[in-house]
Amino acid sequence: MTEALAQITPPVEPPAARAAPRVAVVDLRLTDFRNYASLSLSCDTRHVVLTGENGAGKTNLLEALSLMTPGRGFRRARLDEMARLGGAGSWSVFARLEGPDGEVRLGTGAEATPGEDETRQRRVRIDGTQAKSADDLLEHCRVLWLTPAMDGLFSGPAGDRRRFLDRLVLAVDPGHGARVSAYERAMRGRNRLLEDERLDLDWIAAIEEQMAELGVAVASARVETVSCLERLIEATRADAPFPHAELALEGEIEALVARGGPSAEAEDTFRARLRDSRRRDRAAGRTLDGPHRADLVVRHGPKAMPAHLSSTGEQKALLLGLVLAHARLVGETAGRAPLVLLDEIAAHLDPVRRAQLFDVLEALGAQCWMTGTDASAFAGLGDRACQFEVSAGAISRRN
Repeated sequence: MTEALAQITPPVEPPAARAAPRVAVVDLRLTDFRNYASLSLSCDTRHVVLTGENGAGKTNLLEALSLMTPGRGFRRARLDEMARLGGAGSWSVFARLEGPDGEVRLGTGAEATPGEDETRQRRVRIDGTQAKSADDLLEHCRVLWLTPAMDGLFSGPAGDRRRFLDRLVLAVDPGHGARVSAYERAMRGRNRLLEDERLDLDWIAAIEEQMAELGVAVASARVETVSCLERLIEATRADAPFPHAELALEGEIEALVARGGPSAEAEDTFRARLRDSRRRDRAAGRTLDGPHRADLVVRHGPKAMPAHLSSTGEQKALLLGLVLAHARLVGETAGRAPLVLLDEIAAHLDPVRRAQLFDVLEALGAQCWMTGTDASAFAGLGDRACQFEVSAGAISRRN
């Protein structure tokens, strides 16, 4: 187990525990991003509410904030897709944050390369200095989100839940993303080698050794994070306004890791499986065993039933409760609350549930950016939020 994983098993505090220190975006600037030619939004450390008609650009603002963490944002879009139509092809996002360590300025963007849209690279700057990688953003900000596109998470393909799980892990273990990427690169290399008629045994053995080491590390991080999240949910579910989730991991390597024992033994077992399955995997054209086949199994706790069999409304509430529980876990493990993005969140909640949501967010200590079409749905926030009207790529503060 890595040092990072060893640090994500703190004792779960009682529900009345003090909120984690807030990290808040107080200045957001966009240039040629989506439907914004230029935008400057200034606020304070309170929550932020963005309201306006559908298509006005509310979600685009949240997507920009989701780029303040490694990855492709919550839409998982290509870099060229984020550039404004009719613009020069380049785009940038800048955010000034205030947190327990003072002020930090984060910037990201991509420059257009004529005729080579797919080869452009995302650039990240922290306090004006080029970052080595986007992973450096995690030292200053952890970002969580819930969007309408995630409504079918429990009934959709396993790959969607696996990506969701890896986002959960990344928020508490910053090295997880690099390990997942390295594992997938090694797996692709193995698949290519298996296609060769004259298989280089030494080469493929070296790749399988790398896959075994990385695969067990990936599985261990997932198992540990799910275990921490389960303990936190159990300790706080009595006072939670949303139904609690029961979580389990489905996967041979994850099951192997969960049984305990030295990592070296798990790596030896996985490596032997890869060696023994070469002929089968060659026939299939892909690697059939490994953490890339894992699934996150979720049950509706109060009803003791699989989440995918619950109603649409129940699944939405269950997912919201899971995201909020994870936000608390991030606050406890990272020592600072995450930035939480909730897109079109109020439309599916009755007034009582909305009020409960607002209270939970305040207790978490997290700054939350929320969108909706009806400003009155956020009236319960009172002076706990800055409210803005978004209209056709422009923004104005509400009184």
